[in-house]
Amino acid sequence: MREPPSVLVESPPAVEVLSAHKTYPNGTVALQPVDLAIQEGEFITLLGPSGCGKSTLLKMVAGLLEPTDGRLLLWRKPVAQLEEAGKKMAFVFQAPTLMPWASVESNVRLPLDLAGVPRAEAAPRVADALALVGLAKFAKALPRNLSGGMQMRVSIARSLVVQPQLLLMDEPFGALDEITRHKLDSDLLELWRSKKLTVIFVTHSIHEAVYLSNKVVMMAARPGRIVEQVTIDEPYPRTPDFMVTPRFAQYAKHLQDSLLRASQENDEEALS
Repeated sequence: MREPPSVLVESPPAVEVLSAHKTYPNGTVALQPVDLAIQEGEFITLLGPSGCGKSTLLKMVAGLLEPTDGRLLLWRKPVAQLEEAGKKMAFVFQAPTLMPWASVESNVRLPLDLAGVPRAEAAPRVADALALVGLAKFAKALPRNLSGGMQMRVSIARSLVVQPQLLLMDEPFGALDEITRHKLDSDLLELWRSKKLTVIFVTHSIHEAVYLSNKVVMMAARPGRIVEQVTIDEPYPRTPDFMVTPRFAQYAKHLQDSLLRASQENDEEALS
């Protein structure tokens, strides 16, 4: 007698945004109601112009900003109850925000110090995080002796030291030169794959979004809203060679056209 087929139990989304929106007390609508589901292990990029609500949405996922209405769930738990799901989250800001008087290893250890982790237990985790971002030899250096790209690596190491499953990144490479930015993009993809992270990444750059993402969430401004979700159906690992292929150009053109259409709709509404 044949065994009945096993039932596959689908894991819950890592992130669920359920009709969440944000209106400030002065009446400014920062973000219209958003519905978005992000599966565990995905690399999702929020793309769009300034004022489209990218950072607002990211900060609501992080619990740094309360939605006016709607809900945000992480592994089916409210944001404040994330650790009950056995998960952790880390946030990388636009600037490295390092303590200038402290060494690299002290800056990376900061989240563990705040959590009361003993130094002996923290030390190997700090060393592992620095090794992951290629800064093992700079543990004793001060931030002022590092380049901008290296400072951002320290910020990423500080997020990795808490061993998160969800990594939120708010335009972390926007202020860097193109060569450094491309290198960090490639390094980030390797970290994402090796650590099996779920990543939500904010950028203004169409090319960066196509290079990094499983899916690009295109947003438009006035008011902030999602206008399209585009799956980047290309295999990993990706190398810089991908950026000069016809497929890459097609994705970039599609996203550029989507953004242009949204901008034109805004202009027409403003004139009506």
